[in-house]
Amino acid sequence: MSLFSYLFINFGAKFSDMEYKETEIKGVWIIEPKVFNDARGYFFEAWKQDDFDKHIGYHTSFIQDNQSKSSYGVLRGLHYQKGEYSQAKLVRVLRGRVVDVAVDIRKSSPTFGKYVMVELSEENNRQLFIPRGFAHGFLVLSDEAVFTYKVDNVYAPQHEASIKWNDPSVNINWPVAAKDVVTSEKDLLKAKSLEEAEVFE
Repeated sequence: MSLFSYLFINFGAKFSDMEYKETEIKGVWIIEPKVFNDARGYFFEAWKQDDFDKHIGYHTSFIQDNQSKSSYGVLRGLHYQKGEYSQAKLVRVLRGRVVDVAVDIRKSSPTFGKYVMVELSEENNRQLFIPRGFAHGFLVLSDEAVFTYKVDNVYAPQHEASIKWNDPSVNINWPVAAKDVVTSEKDLLKAKSLEEAEVFE
């Protein structure tokens, strides 16, 4: 009998449970799966709609998965889409290690301008859920990282926006020296400060 079959038969519904931890910013969640190891490797459930809806408190319909590969020091962000094209994201790392950041850009929020930083890696298997109304970015800490994420809305380039990764008003404590950070030309030229940016109500 395989490890999977043994666990399913003996533990039933408990087998599929994941651990959900809400961060200091309401609505942003760390999700940690139960990982089952044996001589062949490991198994875990990475996504379960019913569990997710129950813990988050509402239904999110993810419509697309995206994936990127980046090298050490690459910083992608801080990105978001405006208005009706805003996106919720569920992010994780398949290979390597990153720090992932979500910045609250909802003007009416008591945590407006605050951020959450979480390390995601192939070792810890964590995921981070980021609801609509946040800017998002990540910084690669390993030689290479493969990053994947679900989104609940289509990509709309005419509605995309970004906040400067080093905006002093947000003051993110990135764990890589600024001289070693690699960003896209678009982020360098078009990213705005939080004060200048179009944010959510």
